[in-house]
Amino acid sequence: MDKPEQNTHNVVSMTQHVTHSGYSPLAQVEAYWEALRGSRLMPSRAEIDPRGIEQALEYSFIVERIAPGIARLRIAGSHLSDLMGMEVRGMPLTSFITPGSRRQVSDTLEEVFETPATCTLQLHSDESAGMPPLEARMLLMPLKSDLGDVSRLLGVLIAVGEIGRSPRRFDVTGSSLRPVVAGAGAAPEEMPGEPPVRSRKPEPRPATVLAPPGFADERPGFRSETPRKEAPYLRLVKSDD
Repeated sequence: MDKPEQNTHNVVSMTQHVTHSGYSPLAQVEAYWEALRGSRLMPSRAEIDPRGIEQALEYSFIVERIAPGIARLRIAGSHLSDLMGMEVRGMPLTSFITPGSRRQVSDTLEEVFETPATCTLQLHSDESAGMPPLEARMLLMPLKSDLGDVSRLLGVLIAVGEIGRSPRRFDVTGSSLRPVVAGAGAAPEEMPGEPPVRSRKPEPRPATVLAPPGFADERPGFRSETPRKEAPYLRLVKSDD
């Protein structure tokens, strides 16, 4: 496998400032998003470089809005697959939510897309056979697509504790919606008991971004594409016979 280019303007490493424990990856990814957007409302999907959040990749995901209140996972870290006990790319984000809380999450998705805003959800999964009680948090942050519309979200989902038998689904026990305003980036929300996170702006240097395995954007499942082949051609062979 080819190694990624070393020069990149989207790698904003937070790993030297963040202790990888508890909910700290939430703050790491939020700081990365804030550093990328600068004074804009939000960054674009194309700006996201997984190496900038390498210590939080297993908890991170990107969703695409496909209908009002419905967003499907385009990219998902391994922690999300562990919670569901299966590959989750292509599934609705509400697959992690109990039926009683899905309407609330759908409404929240619309608020994040339309306001735009960022949102942190507090989640809880009840105890059951082979399933210890589980607390989790989900962070949602808007992104622009390549077409310029707000139809992508960068997110983080972290469940702290033993997962037990899967799949695990969560009730929403609280939420915090924060409208995004163009101008100076807001400081990321700090989690109680976690060290502060500092960020620096990306350096304006172009780069070729190669995503590591497990966090690469897959082709949409409903569309089949075949590799482009060279056009056929004829070659004149001269013979003296």
